[in-house]
Amino acid sequence: MRTAVRFPARTSLEQILDACERDHAFASMVTRWERLPACAPRYAPFPSWLDERIVRALRRRGIEALYSHQAAALDAAHAGRNVVVVTPTASGKTLCYDLPVLDAIAKDPSARALYLFPTKALAQDQLAELERLSAEMEIDLVTHTYDGDTPPQARAAIRSAGHVVITNPDMLHTGILPHHTKWVKLFENLRYVVLDELHTYRGVFGSNVANVLRRLRRVCAFYGSHPTFICTSATIANPEELARRHVEDDVVLVDESGAPRGEKVLVFVQPPVVSPSLGIRRSALLVGRDIAATLLASGIQTISFTRTRVQTELLLTYLRSRFPQPQWPVGVIRGYRGGYLPSERRAIERGLRDGSVRGVVSTNALELGIDIGALQAAVLVGYPGTVASTWQQMGRAGRREDLSAAFLVATSSPTDQYVVQHPEYVLGKTVEAGLVDPDNLHVLVGHLKCAAFELPFEPTERFGTEDTPAVLSYLDEQGILHESGGRYHWAAQAFPAEAMSLRTASNDNVVIVDTGDGRQRVIGEVDRFAAPTLVYEQAIYLHESKQFQVEKLDWENAKAYVREVKVDYYTDAGLAVRIRVLDEFARDGAAPRRGQARFERAHGEVLLSALATVYKKLTMYTHENVGWGKIHLPEQELQTTSYWLALADGATPGWPKERAEVALAGLGNLLHGLAPLFLMCDPHDLGLAVEVRSPHTERPTIYLFDMTPGGVGFSERLYRSTDALLERAREHLAACGCESGCPSCVGPAAALGAEVKSAVAELLA
Repeated sequence: MRTAVRFPARTSLEQILDACERDHAFASMVTRWERLPACAPRYAPFPSWLDERIVRALRRRGIEALYSHQAAALDAAHAGRNVVVVTPTASGKTLCYDLPVLDAIAKDPSARALYLFPTKALAQDQLAELERLSAEMEIDLVTHTYDGDTPPQARAAIRSAGHVVITNPDMLHTGILPHHTKWVKLFENLRYVVLDELHTYRGVFGSNVANVLRRLRRVCAFYGSHPTFICTSATIANPEELARRHVEDDVVLVDESGAPRGEKVLVFVQPPVVSPSLGIRRSALLVGRDIAATLLASGIQTISFTRTRVQTELLLTYLRSRFPQPQWPVGVIRGYRGGYLPSERRAIERGLRDGSVRGVVSTNALELGIDIGALQAAVLVGYPGTVASTWQQMGRAGRREDLSAAFLVATSSPTDQYVVQHPEYVLGKTVEAGLVDPDNLHVLVGHLKCAAFELPFEPTERFGTEDTPAVLSYLDEQGILHESGGRYHWAAQAFPAEAMSLRTASNDNVVIVDTGDGRQRVIGEVDRFAAPTLVYEQAIYLHESKQFQVEKLDWENAKAYVREVKVDYYTDAGLAVRIRVLDEFARDGAAPRRGQARFERAHGEVLLSALATVYKKLTMYTHENVGWGKIHLPEQELQTTSYWLALADGATPGWPKERAEVALAGLGNLLHGLAPLFLMCDPHDLGLAVEVRSPHTERPTIYLFDMTPGGVGFSERLYRSTDALLERAREHLAACGCESGCPSCVGPAAALGAEVKSAVAELLA
């Protein structure tokens, strides 16, 4: 879709789609054009037990019956059974937990509920909806959000009087459970715990949250309550299993949606090859810009998703350049991502709902169920990393029963190329499983300390693992716990919850301070582990399409000082990684097809040493490398798990050393690109290191490792999937149309050498 394809303002979406199908240049990029038909609703009557005030209020809203999945969820929750609801975006999942909670409080004003959302934005959104519902139902409900932004003077009132406390796992971890004696009314009367967006509680975050819930149930039992859990989730392969891992009890699965759905058009777009010999394609950012610009110019409210913060800012810049002022004020097209101030994000959300913001470019921060109105189109620049996230992002368009459209624009990565060439991977039922490992000792021991701080441990008490008594004894020996009166008590001076972050390897952020005009103004933040690749000195930090150069990074005090500049480039940096194997869990041989094994596979525990050394200057729009610089920051360490693949003896008979090295590097790129297809993870959750001679294996070795402390099971899953992974790599390589290697398969031949593709193919043959 080029700018030559023009439409008058307020062209209908159907007209735009028809024109796209007829446009030869655009049609040549389409690998799949799928129309999903509209679905009629399926209803069920209001349950007989539902408070009449609630029924009357719903009827005043024009709701004469519930969707079938809502009724099933309500009945399960009312019966005291844990439930997980898995239905599409905009299917009315909110009522699945709001109605049982409101009914319980209407009949017993002492009843309490705890709502957990993964983000503050979702919490604020749901607070407003719950307040509207309770007012319409004439139920005396006291509800508040309780997070880091809650004023200190309001906290005591929330603790004593709040019927519904809306918070996030992080605040439950640090601000509520350690101070449970101040929350007696909540824990004595807790009837329901709502766990929204369950699919986001995976990986290290999910493993931490599962342990926070263990602590919650332990504190509730101390006060004599046993709450029912109501979970909601996007479509994943194992919602029931994931819910059971968090709740540690039986769960009722409700996954047959009764909600209506408008017709939706899904378009899979493959950017054209611009250099056949090198296999280089046109930038997905530029193709995505053209599609979004056409939709916006035609009056279609559009959301565009990108994979990273930098890509969000680049696409925002490119789009705004197509819609100059004053005809298009700056606020009509906005960016949205982590690192923006809360006030900025709330203003953007309001603008999307009232229509003053016509276009938004976002990371996955707007993927979740925040109410952003009824957008008509979504443009996904790059495969989001999982089938579940893809459907979530596509589902942000078409929240009503009208026609909507979603475009998936592939990048040159092997993952994206596989998806765009095999759209059935998304359109079929091949959704990924959500992986958590609550009993990972790195994660569990930290939470066991927190639990001991909250309540003493009985010597035979189990906390997740059967080895709990042994861990308690070890902590006693270390002076962290003290055994007295037959129980283990907290003995250390530190506050354990503050030392643990649920989400990142680091517990603090680097604040970004704009020093322009002689003043200091905070404009954002980044987590400390990511800071060396984003806010090193001389880096170009992009914020709301403005360019800021980092003049000083105060590493010790976690502050980056920036000033606005106007340059024609942005910066990009990576990490140099060294690996030391600490423990080997398993080892075996693996063959890509049949016959003698050419590889030795293993997985185990490793220590990563990561150092940002250099950065590149890349031009806007063309993304050419026009310079570089050095980064001077301390090395960071991460203890995690890894999967590795070493060349077996005799795997490359007669090969020159250089050819073997090139083949190993190319195969590493290919496997790193395809591995996320076997995992429910973002490619950035998985790191890659290639060693020509590994100190551990003493052979050429490829390492794929979890980018999270302690690991969350990715390495073991890859170990078990080795044969399938190698087979998919062989198929993908054979299908790639490049001559010698390209970013879509083994990496660019210009960087690795002209023999890289043939060498990898021979290795996999």
